[in-house]
Amino acid sequence: MRSRVPSRGIESMDTQHEPPTVVTATGLETRAVRRRAAGARVVEAGVGLANVGRASFRGLAVSCGLAGGVRDDLATGTILIPSVVATTAGRSIACDAMWTARLRAAAARLGYAYVDAPLLTSETLITGSARAPWASRGFAAVDMETAAIPASAIAAVRVILDTPKRELSPDWLYPARAMLRPKNWGQALWLARVAPRCADVAAHIVAAALAQGA
Repeated sequence: MRSRVPSRGIESMDTQHEPPTVVTATGLETRAVRRRAAGARVVEAGVGLANVGRASFRGLAVSCGLAGGVRDDLATGTILIPSVVATTAGRSIACDAMWTARLRAAAARLGYAYVDAPLLTSETLITGSARAPWASRGFAAVDMETAAIPASAIAAVRVILDTPKRELSPDWLYPARAMLRPKNWGQALWLARVAPRCADVAAHIVAAALAQGA
């Protein structure tokens, strides 16, 4: 599936020839990449790049992990390999063309369908009715890292976890705190079953693309 890609203010990034750094946000996503791509250079940057500080990445970074869907028609498990990522402030970045093509070819070889639509990066959670305005602007999903990664080039594979039809509590930004609230226990069971599977799909695609480029 393809969506119209915003073209205003898109910045282009140059590809570096060294192997990319795989950037993840959480331990779940990091473990998935390390299982699938032993030996890959992986940086667990934290949610919203909280662990990165002022560090920067040499060459290309591949953002790998989960995202929140903003469109009603995209279910949990939908794979997004965007051509463009953007911030809520309006800054748009063109993903590295070669690595985006490589990731899409890897997904196709593995039998995964993917969506080509813009990915939004937000500094805060976007939930509930706040999702719809971004969907109307062509975005498929939102994360808190990709467009902010301090690298010379980026590409991304994100698998949708929560959706407008399956909202998650904002408490899950802090999982230990979320588990202290009984209202979240039902969601915890769902997350324990679904989140690792979604993270593994993203890691599987990235590992296949890395193997292709080795």
